[in-house]
Amino acid sequence: MKASHLIAALFCVLAAPAFASNEAWENVRALLYGDRPMQNGDALIAIDAPYRTPDDARAKLAAQVIAPRGTNVAKVTLVLDENPMPVSAMFELEEPLPSFYFDVTMRVNGPTPMHVIAETTDGRLWVSETFVKTSGVGACAAPPGTDPKLALENLGMMEAELVGRVPALDTLSRLTNLGADRANKMDLNIDHPSHSGMQMDQISLLFIPMRYVETVDIDLDGTGYVQMIGSISLSENPRVGISVPSRAQAVDVTMTDTDGTVSHLHKKLAGY
Repeated sequence: MKASHLIAALFCVLAAPAFASNEAWENVRALLYGDRPMQNGDALIAIDAPYRTPDDARAKLAAQVIAPRGTNVAKVTLVLDENPMPVSAMFELEEPLPSFYFDVTMRVNGPTPMHVIAETTDGRLWVSETFVKTSGVGACAAPPGTDPKLALENLGMMEAELVGRVPALDTLSRLTNLGADRANKMDLNIDHPSHSGMQMDQISLLFIPMRYVETVDIDLDGTGYVQMIGSISLSENPRVGISVPSRAQAVDVTMTDTDGTVSHLHKKLAGY
């Protein structure tokens, strides 16, 4: 099963009854990974999340993963246990790397444990977790912040830019970032309404059909780099930040949403 289809299937399976926090995580874990063992990843995964989200509909969540010596990072998954679609974002690297950073603007529907799972090239799974409190506005069902017609006109427009070096989230990350090829951070802004299927049109009072960013494929210098698989947890007009090698000169992005809309971006990166 494609990862994007699995994420949607998890929405169908887990959205019905409300699980206790630990039960929600155990169900997501079982559906994603079966009985594969997980290692404590606190020494390898640094998470940056607000204690309480100032804006539940647009909370910036970040993590940096540094693989154990002799392995590389192959895939990183962000799970918001109590969100309607808990598997909120997945990053699959075309060529595994010693380290990988991401940040992404998310809807956080209510107080929830947050898990970041990294898979390394030796097949091991590493997990770290934190807890995110919210302001209590029920972000996934909150009305859209922009006019629906205008949102459709601009849907798929993207902009990418380098915004400096990858931030160091903890001591281990700081030591890694002292290396000669410390990664840059690239921000990608996507115009997309990210309809959750739980929002109501304020005029017709009918539910707006679900439509969200399904995949974002990012190539650097003509070579595949990473694919992000999205969900309804992505905020309206999401911003995605990722680490990119400092030598990268150009980026190509292909965004596909669940309605089949495809948009492209090509850009020379700053300094080239």
